[in-house]
Amino acid sequence: MSLAIDPSKLDGEDIGEKRATLAMEHEEAVEHVREAFSDAGFGVATEFSPSALLAEKIDADRDDYHVLGACNPAMANRALDASDHRIGALFPCNVVVWEEEPGRQTVYHVSIMKIARLVGMAPDDEAWDDIVAETGAFVDEAWANLDTA
Repeated sequence: MSLAIDPSKLDGEDIGEKRATLAMEHEEAVEHVREAFSDAGFGVATEFSPSALLAEKIDADRDDYHVLGACNPAMANRALDASDHRIGALFPCNVVVWEEEPGRQTVYHVSIMKIARLVGMAPDDEAWDDIVAETGAFVDEAWANLDTA
């Protein structure tokens, strides 16, 4: 199978990649990220711990790993209309927190709005540009709310 996009030609900006380091314990970091995104206008629609799930299901021994499914309802509503409902397959906007080592957590996010455009799920037009810019501003605000190391 060949890919329609050459991943080696993409950089972090193309996919809205953000990464931060938090100097705190895992559970504290998860709560801190939840609050940072809530303060920036996101709700957390869903969350789970893949590390706990994998430990339960296949006895995997993984460092703490937590996914927060963040959503700004007004932006989600606009994105659904502008993408002919297809963006919903990528909902919610995930923010991941994983433990690098005790007391050091990585926070990671990519823009589903940018990725949707790259893979043809969203239009390449001015309306989508506005959605990308506005959701990016919300994420930038959330990132500014993080106490990074």
